[in-house]
Amino acid sequence: MESEKDTYKTITRASEEVVYREKGSRFLAYAFPVVSETEIEEHLEKLRKEHHKARHVCYAWQLGKNYDRYRANDDGEPANSAGMPIYGQLQAFELTNTLVAVVRYFGGTKLGVGGLIQAYKIAAQMALENCRIIEKTIDKNYILSFDYPEMDLAMRMIKEENLQIVGQKMEMSCEIEISVRKKESERIRSLFENTYKITIKEKE
Repeated sequence: MESEKDTYKTITRASEEVVYREKGSRFLAYAFPVVSETEIEEHLEKLRKEHHKARHVCYAWQLGKNYDRYRANDDGEPANSAGMPIYGQLQAFELTNTLVAVVRYFGGTKLGVGGLIQAYKIAAQMALENCRIIEKTIDKNYILSFDYPEMDLAMRMIKEENLQIVGQKMEMSCEIEISVRKKESERIRSLFENTYKITIKEKE
């Protein structure tokens, strides 16, 4: 059985403004790392204010570690001539939690649907090539609970499995929050469940 994908790609910071020119029209492209639709709207609103004389601010975004939410917007350009070519570049670069917006200043010559598709695609590609792309793992967090005498055992197991400690509360009754890569999560959970005097539960 094919293992479930437990990584995703995103960008580390916003791109520099890049400019693509075609028959007098200017296409200014930007890429932003984002985690919510509110954040996306803030970036778009800022661009609309900054480029209030521009004819169109077209964009596409993808959200979620599982790439499960996306949107493409033509902002008045012919249907599917702007938003989808931009979204196609997000797919080509395999990116999520990313917004790409392309501002168009009309140059007086119509490009036709084919010309627009090509221009928005190239502008989006240029913006993403300007970014540092990183691959992250999808992780699950668990809470380990145990009494203080079991501290050495718990810490030894955490060290042996090279697990990341996210937080801890050390008293007579102890709790440690650990982060586990998704594909390892069932094995690690089972390991601690079968360890006497240590309980494990997934963090809500």
